[in-house]
Amino acid sequence: MNPEQFKQAMAQAGIDLSERQMEQYELYYQLLVEWNEKINLTAITDHDEVYLKHFYDSVTLGLHVDAFHQPIQLCDVGAGAGFPSIPLKIAFPHIKVTIVDSLNKRIQFLEQLIEALGLEGVSCYHDRAETFGQNPTFRASFDFVTARAVARMSVLSELCLPLVKKEGYFVAMKAASSKEELDDAKQAIATLGGKLEKDIAFELPLDAGERHIVLIKKTKDTPMKYPRKPGTPNKQPL
Repeated sequence: MNPEQFKQAMAQAGIDLSERQMEQYELYYQLLVEWNEKINLTAITDHDEVYLKHFYDSVTLGLHVDAFHQPIQLCDVGAGAGFPSIPLKIAFPHIKVTIVDSLNKRIQFLEQLIEALGLEGVSCYHDRAETFGQNPTFRASFDFVTARAVARMSVLSELCLPLVKKEGYFVAMKAASSKEELDDAKQAIATLGGKLEKDIAFELPLDAGERHIVLIKKTKDTPMKYPRKPGTPNKQPL
């Protein structure tokens, strides 16, 4: 997907990107490739692949969830190279973004990226999700908390749901859906105060594969003992 195809696909979804926004995506690509030579940010570096599998894939969250047209508060847990939060922020400039990542080098990249792109309303924190979720400043304070990660739903739920405000959403972006994985996570999701609302399935353009956006609504407060100590959710999933 070249930049023009990306712009057309966004327009078809009702998002008309300005010249400035297109420049921001292109600069993002250049900085991503430049920094990727120093630290491992992504295995995908081909220009058109980045536009499809990172930029477009990230913004599908805003294309399928109407709330992104409002000035929502989004937290991106384990953002890595900034996906999905930075492509979303470029497309929906009115949203407020908080990024947390456990690797300081990635945070340094993101801070330089945010400055270079001239983005406002984006904050980065070098922290473990488990510690961040216990911080009273951030706990239960976000409308949406997202993770575009390979961890299982039961693990992601413990890292993300404590940060979601009541009536807000934890959103897992998955390459493929697994009914078994969701069934396994049901107890964990309920324990943490969440309820599965929907699993949105769609195909990426150009036969790039199936994607799923799993929406978990926060219906009750998360018990204070969650998230547990760093490393525990991964080693001993709920």
